[in-house]
Amino acid sequence: MTIAKAAASSVGDGGTDHWMIRNPVLPGFHPDPSIVRVGADYYIATSTFEWYPGVRVHHSTDLVHWQPLGGALTERRLLDLAGAADSCGIWAPNLTYAHGLFHLLYTDVATFAGGYWDPQNYLVTAPSMAGPWSDPVVLHGRGFDSSLFHDEDGATWMLSMRADWRPGRNRFAGIEIQRYDHDERRLTGPARLIFEGTDAGLTEAPNIYRKDGWYYLVTAEGGTSWTHQVTVARSRHLFGEYEVDPGGPLLTSSGRPDLSLQKAGHGSLVQTPAGEWYLAHLVARPYAPTGRCVLGREAALQRVDWAPDAWPRIHDSVPAERVPAPAGVVITARPPSSEQVEDDHFDAPVLGPNWSTLRRPATPDWIDLSARPSHLRIHGGQSPMARHRPSLVARRVTAQQCTFEATCEFEPGNARQLAGVTAYYNSRNWYYLHWTADDDGTPVLDLLVCDSGHVTTAPGLRTVVDGVPRIGLRIRLDGPALTFAYTTNPGPAPVWYDLGRTFDATTLSDEYAATIVPGEPEAWGFTGAFVGLWVQDLGAEGGYADFDRAVYRTD
Repeated sequence: MTIAKAAASSVGDGGTDHWMIRNPVLPGFHPDPSIVRVGADYYIATSTFEWYPGVRVHHSTDLVHWQPLGGALTERRLLDLAGAADSCGIWAPNLTYAHGLFHLLYTDVATFAGGYWDPQNYLVTAPSMAGPWSDPVVLHGRGFDSSLFHDEDGATWMLSMRADWRPGRNRFAGIEIQRYDHDERRLTGPARLIFEGTDAGLTEAPNIYRKDGWYYLVTAEGGTSWTHQVTVARSRHLFGEYEVDPGGPLLTSSGRPDLSLQKAGHGSLVQTPAGEWYLAHLVARPYAPTGRCVLGREAALQRVDWAPDAWPRIHDSVPAERVPAPAGVVITARPPSSEQVEDDHFDAPVLGPNWSTLRRPATPDWIDLSARPSHLRIHGGQSPMARHRPSLVARRVTAQQCTFEATCEFEPGNARQLAGVTAYYNSRNWYYLHWTADDDGTPVLDLLVCDSGHVTTAPGLRTVVDGVPRIGLRIRLDGPALTFAYTTNPGPAPVWYDLGRTFDATTLSDEYAATIVPGEPEAWGFTGAFVGLWVQDLGAEGGYADFDRAVYRTD
């Protein structure tokens, strides 16, 4: 059973806040938001990279409260992430609705080293967000950040950035467009380059919208870090020429380290039933000006107004933390989102929508919710460095101050079997409080630290836990401070023992994971911090652990 604690209204005391959207609307790792409205329902799809389910989706009816629906791509039939490198996999999905179907276009990126991406684009459709999703249509691999534009005449067009691998060339060679044939389920006709971008460079994430006889091309430029921006260009003709807004970027945080919301860019537009416009876009919240962003890139909303000269405008062109909600929205008291407070006893037959699994879907060969009622059994997988069969079930860190606790039952047979909790960024940066066995079989608790691929044991923390059938494990993030604790009497009144050492949470960030190669685009990490349940069976000897409760709460 999943329990969300009751709370007061999430929008204040009935004053002006009563009508405000609070940003980010999707806190934690929710980058590259693609927003669509179908009737009274809004949906946002976000990137998931090497995590299953692929393409995370949220639903709202007011743009203020958002409910996680989990992920769309739950099967290997739809997505195979075996072997996916860190921050590869699903980049920038695009969600649209046309001809009575949801269209989900996504790119599976194989690498981003040396100027190569190997981006394979796929399209699936479904009558509802619950599916079933069609088998994927394989589209081109010429670039990523793809989208669909459904024109008023019924034609559909696919856009993407055009990647150029050649050394010395502009790797972001512009925006191209090609027609998609719904009946034949393939691209047809020539691919045309319609926009080469501005001096900001790194032109990507194209979306086209038609309004009052204009085609508006919305792109991201400047890279996905501090100089990120949303650029708008327009044309009377689909294929251009496109004139760039003379007023400058629609949105950016560049040059404004005083703003709490940084890296603003990668946007998509939506119109409300009342005719108002909003931009969904990504942001990040560093712990210090231009510092590390442990929560990764998050999703936010800004109100868009249209100037007399028919250009879209956001107030001051900067991201605001509070934005007026749409007309007619009446905000009522609701409990906090399960992404902020959740007590999961694993009573459901499947994992809840806030859980993700690393590089492989949650299939019965390693995830078992039926062997023991109200328990999650995780069969041990490969090592933390392996990229094919890890056994990690995790959830996004959504606040700078938060706590994650889990109760574990485990009988380690040897040092090759480990189970516990992790604060995780990628295969090169993580912390792991685990239960294992010494060479003589004595059960012990210990803490592993992986820093830029170098694994060490935190000295002086190993604790014997012989004769203990159940252990409670805790992770606490308090800004940059990361601490761990355990209890041997998990239950209504546990006595927690702090390990007595503070670690650096900011190593779990895009910035810390960045790889800078001279002459190449900066290879940032693209995900965000997770906390979760990890089990290893390095000798493939049948080891598993049972978890009967996992609690996540933000301060």
